[in-house]
Amino acid sequence: MNNLRDLIERYKPYNEQEISDKELMLKYIDMFPDVLTRDNSLCHFTSSAWIVNNERTKVLMIHHNIYNSWAWVGGHADGDADLGFVALKETNEETSISGAKIISDGIFGLQILTVDSHIKRGKFVSSHLHLDCCFLIEADENESLMIKEDENSGVKWIDIDEAPIITNEEKMKPIYKKLISKIKEGINE
Repeated sequence: MNNLRDLIERYKPYNEQEISDKELMLKYIDMFPDVLTRDNSLCHFTSSAWIVNNERTKVLMIHHNIYNSWAWVGGHADGDADLGFVALKETNEETSISGAKIISDGIFGLQILTVDSHIKRGKFVSSHLHLDCCFLIEADENESLMIKEDENSGVKWIDIDEAPIITNEEKMKPIYKKLISKIKEGINE
């Protein structure tokens, strides 16, 4: 957990949202010993992948089954404090891409996301918070893609500027716009 705390402490927030969320994440790490697992039903860490092509003109997105929306790739830490590894693992599991690599110097985006109650694999999941660390990942857009049917119903490369438009999740639009701005400004961390 100390490595994760150090990674978050080193992260330079991009905007007010990240300043506030960074402060809360560090507070929750100190408050909850189980913040890396879903045993913490209030808040727990997740890792997301902002997957771009070599030219940084396209982003790889999945059509998420629960949210019925185009979204970035990501998943729960499930006890693993190496969130960069989690982002790469989720990239492979959700898209079948195997040659992806992290190109950010650390965390690329930081956000606390609300999750509404839902049913997952036949079980009710109460509303909670995802303490999300996003990593900038590069992949070859010519590599074969595959749907992970229990989680998504589509995988495709889209023009990077379309990401905030193609998503149905209003709360994700400013997050995607933030990540796009960072890429256009040449910020890798």
